[in-house]
Parts: sequence; structure tokens; C-alpha cells
Amino acid sequence: MKKQKLREIYLQKRKELSNEEKEKLQQSIYQQIFDLDLNHIKNVHLFLSLQKFNEINTQPIIDYLRNQNKKIIISKCNFNDNSLSHFYFDENTRLAINKFGVEEPIDGQQVFEEELDLIFVPLLISDEKNFRVGYGKGFYDKFLANCRKDAKKIGINFFKPLQEIEDLDSFDISLDNVIYPQ
Repeated sequence: MKKQKLREIYLQKRKELSNEEKEKLQQSIYQQIFDLDLNHIKNVHLFLSLQKFNEINTQPIIDYLRNQNKKIIISKCNFNDNSLSHFYFDENTRLAINKFGVEEPIDGQQVFEEELDLIFVPLLISDEKNFRVGYGKGFYDKFLANCRKDAKKIGINFFKPLQEIEDLDSFDISLDNVIYPQ
């Protein structure tokens, strides 16, 4: 199936998850994340959840990582070129909502892609080769292309991967892993 159709299907599937279903799926995802070996990880990039799209609540992941003394990094969108800039996210970081309804840092210390050790990537669905379908704006494709080759890229998803995404592009990047409920 092609990306645009997959976007429609999986946005709808996520929207239809009840609070109870979502909570159960999240607990499975959280446990897998909490079981990761993070000994050599210092800087972790994470997305802030979009409730309007019923995304996984990343706050428990943020809390866990902070308790593990990991530095959390979040992004800010540049809508002129669909790029992201990245900032440390701590208790002093002030946030504002952008035109897509995404909370973003409005201040803080900037972090560059080469400083990231682990990147948790939002997605709607992935395939068995760990390629992903996102929202279609290309922000993460550009971002991941600039990260170090040894930085771990892990997708987080409510749904089991498909066999194949039909219309992959040359700029699509395969993730190292996709965590979904087991």
C-alpha cells in the first residue's frame, strides 16, 4: 500500500483507540523502552506528543530518561524549509504551541544532530524493514539524514509493522528498530 493511503488508514485507527486500549498499548511500549540498555547513551531526542492525533504519551518516557540522568532534546519546526532545530528540554524550558498544534521550545540551549545518541521517532506505521510513514511533511527525513550514522533511531508505534510500504523514496531512512505493543 502507498504512503498516503496508509496515512489515512492509520490516522483513523489511532483516532479510534479507546483510552483503555491506548493505555494498555502504551504500557507495553513503555516497558520495552525501560528495558533498553542506555549505558552508553547521553543525549536522547524525543518528540512531545500530539494529543489531537492520539499519539503515545511521551511524558512517562521523558520522566524515566531524566531519572536515568539522560539529557532530553526536543525540536522546533522551521516551516520555511521543513527542517528542525533541537534544544535541551529541562524544567526551565519554556514551550509555545506552533501552527500545527505542536509544543515547541521558545528558548534553551541548542543541540546539533551530531550530538544525539538516541532518537525516538514518531510514526503512523512502519514496515518490516523499519521504514516509516509519518505525517508527510518531511521534517524527520531531513533530520535523520543529518544524524550520526551510529546514533540509534527507534520508532514508536501502536501498530505491528506491515510487510512493505510500496512507494519508498530515495531519502527515506530505515530505523534501527520500531517498538510496538507485543
